[in-house]
Amino acid sequence: MRRTFRLLLALALVVSSAAPLLADTIRLKDGSVIRGQVIGFKDQQFTILIGGNARGRRGQTTVYVEDVDSIEFDANTSSAPSSTTDEMTAQNNPPAMRPTNQNNSSDSGNSSPRTIDSQPNSSIPATSATPTFFTIKVGVRADNANNGWTNTGLVVRKGQRLRITASGRISLGRGRFSTPGGVATIADADKLMRNEATGALIAVIGDDNDDFILIGPRREFVALRDGVLFLGVNEGDLADNTGSYDIVIEAEALGR
Repeated sequence: MRRTFRLLLALALVVSSAAPLLADTIRLKDGSVIRGQVIGFKDQQFTILIGGNARGRRGQTTVYVEDVDSIEFDANTSSAPSSTTDEMTAQNNPPAMRPTNQNNSSDSGNSSPRTIDSQPNSSIPATSATPTFFTIKVGVRADNANNGWTNTGLVVRKGQRLRITASGRISLGRGRFSTPGGVATIADADKLMRNEATGALIAVIGDDNDDFILIGPRREFVALRDGVLFLGVNEGDLADNTGSYDIVIEAEALGR
């Protein structure tokens, strides 16, 4: 079965190499790369449209989410692609964060001033066309595995719209529990977003970034930079945590 799957991927690569007009780049954990359009996600499988041009034919292939390392979107589909197209690869290592003295929110009373603006009147110009979104489902562990961050495998682009919805219940240790909205009454001087509730779902774009984003049970926002999307729990000490949050990510499909 695995050998057949790899043969299918090899066929997809051959077909997609003849049709560089498609925008999405799917990188697999075995090093393979598929160029196409992600058109669906169901039963833990991505459906990818491959091939096709003015006189060509298109086909489809599917890959399991566990085999995907990252998905990239090229926003510059109006211009001819080249081998120098700027591409970002998802890192296997989580962000080198979880500092004990990090304070990304000032103590002057302004709540999380460095988070990404979720308002629709941001600096990103609005488009008249209705955006298309695709869905990814992931589980975010509450413990300190992978330095406390879950790599979603999604490489977002600056200006891309994201909707993230979270549910579930985790244990923060010592008989304390939290939902994605967090618990405001639990004091924690070491959490990454000090002015936000302990145990809340947070995010960061890129493994070299400390502009943390409060997600909570639901948030829609526009990415202000390129990078891999990581999700985690807003708590300083994750060693005694158990459980996970269930996450649904709706990402705008750019370049359609």
